[in-house]
Amino acid sequence: MITGIVIAAVLVGGVGLFIGVFLGLAGKKFAVEVDEKEVAVREQLPGNNCGGCGYPGCDGLAAAIAKGEAPVNACPVGGAPVAAKIAAVMGEEVGETVRTSAFVKCLGDCEKTTSLYEYAGEEDCKMAALMQSGGKKSCGFGCLGYGNCVKVCPFDAIHIINGIAKVDQEKCKSCGKCVAECPKHLIEIIPYGQHQVGCSSKEKGKEVMGACKVGCIGCKKCEKECPAGAITVTDNVAHIDKEKCTNCGKCKEVCPRKVIA
Repeated sequence: MITGIVIAAVLVGGVGLFIGVFLGLAGKKFAVEVDEKEVAVREQLPGNNCGGCGYPGCDGLAAAIAKGEAPVNACPVGGAPVAAKIAAVMGEEVGETVRTSAFVKCLGDCEKTTSLYEYAGEEDCKMAALMQSGGKKSCGFGCLGYGNCVKVCPFDAIHIINGIAKVDQEKCKSCGKCVAECPKHLIEIIPYGQHQVGCSSKEKGKEVMGACKVGCIGCKKCEKECPAGAITVTDNVAHIDKEKCTNCGKCKEVCPRKVIA
């Protein structure tokens, strides 16, 4: 009886030892080489995995930076401080990091627009946008105010205030999730603090004035006044070229509708 137990124990121990040795050798043979720089870069990234950099999470960005496929300042969440740390890891000089934030191209809140009808459906921007006139508001191009952008923001940087979405530029990390979520395509990423036109209506001036108290009427006063040639009126609404704008504020001064924020 004892002999049988000893034999069984030896067999089990031998099999365990064999499996251990086999797995150890297999682990070494099939081990995936890890780029030390990639690991070091990943340690500096914030870990939000927001996708704002254009890569699938922080792991994807770390791999791209380590391979030289992405710049060291590619993380919009980390900003300049993280870019400096990654540059040190990569042995590179960090380029200029331009701070950016999201901006909602609509100023037509509940006081500046009216409701065409009562909407009793699901409080979801994508659903409401499918309704008559693109939503209940008198401007079919404006913010619907049901907060889809608020729900996807991981930084609590956007809120619905008086019927429209507003971005807190101090909290915004430019991850772009709100941009992708808005069914009206009202949100874009702009340089921090830069002037921008708070309107997206493509209607003509008369129709705009009837729908919103602050909508752009395409008068071109801002276009004519801009010394940098950064403003053009296309489809009856003014657009500011982010690359050309010097933020001088002259467009804001001459706008009769006070729609440049």
